[in-house]
Amino acid sequence: MQDIADCLAISRISVWKVLHDKPGVSLALRDKVREKAAEMGYIETAAKSTSSEVSNRTVAVVVSRPESSTFWMQIIHQIAKELSLSDINLMYTYMPTQYREDDALPPALSGGSVAGLIVLNIYSEQQLKMLAKLPLPKVFLDSVPSLRLDRLGGDVVLIEGRSCVREITGRLLDGGARSLGFIGDIQYAQTNMDRYLGFVDAFSIRGLNINDSFCLTERFRLDTHYGQIKEFLSSLSVMPDGFVCASDYIAHFVERYFSENGLDLSNVLLTGFDNSFEYPNVAGNITTVDVQTQSMGERLANKIMFAMNHPGLPNEVSYVLPEVVYR
Repeated sequence: MQDIADCLAISRISVWKVLHDKPGVSLALRDKVREKAAEMGYIETAAKSTSSEVSNRTVAVVVSRPESSTFWMQIIHQIAKELSLSDINLMYTYMPTQYREDDALPPALSGGSVAGLIVLNIYSEQQLKMLAKLPLPKVFLDSVPSLRLDRLGGDVVLIEGRSCVREITGRLLDGGARSLGFIGDIQYAQTNMDRYLGFVDAFSIRGLNINDSFCLTERFRLDTHYGQIKEFLSSLSVMPDGFVCASDYIAHFVERYFSENGLDLSNVLLTGFDNSFEYPNVAGNITTVDVQTQSMGERLANKIMFAMNHPGLPNEVSYVLPEVVYR
């Protein structure tokens, strides 16, 4: 598409619209693009309608973790179900968990075989920038704090966490807790950052100070979450009244540390986020926030279909409002 655009001195998005039979391009320019594409060997005019028809019925779900948790797989499953109702195929597309300078996008994404992207659990700024350059309708679930949302080139859906964690933390403080810690990599995802800001808000509203020594907000390496949390907890000479965790995943590591070391967790408050039943040691036992994966999958599928059917509209950032579950 870029080669054709360069030869005709037009934008790549115009080429994409022609090759995918989208509105917004004049008939004269459509003919020029198709002629140039055939001349350069990129399409065969006799097969154009067939290839276009196939590509217009496929959406790629882009992920970076092949061992995705139940949380993510439930969302993907619901996306597939929702797309199938409109006779649209889902293509599961993998990207490496660690970005390298020589990385390129999977051919399936850059070769014109898909009509849109839903991007899940991609938390590399470089990879997100690569995806943002694709002239395709895109919907992102979450992003990273280091990248402005308007640079993603698509719609963005965020699970609202700032007000939820503000409410949870405020309830703990109002109940008598004073020393609370926050555990979570706040640079990993925009939603993690939002949750930390909610934690900070609750203290600020009440004129209280946070003891930073009880907080672990540094970068977490993908394969060493428990090791870093264990090292942090072991370094504390005294435990705070409780820990507000960025996710149930993090909370289950805290509980694991206490159990493995014969420590009494009953005197330490513990909260999470996601209401996941994937971690039996905390599932159903801690205050958390209920993220309904079924409705999330439906929402993402409908957003990408809307974007595919209405090219050229301004991109949208939306927050899904989950509910706090007190336990």
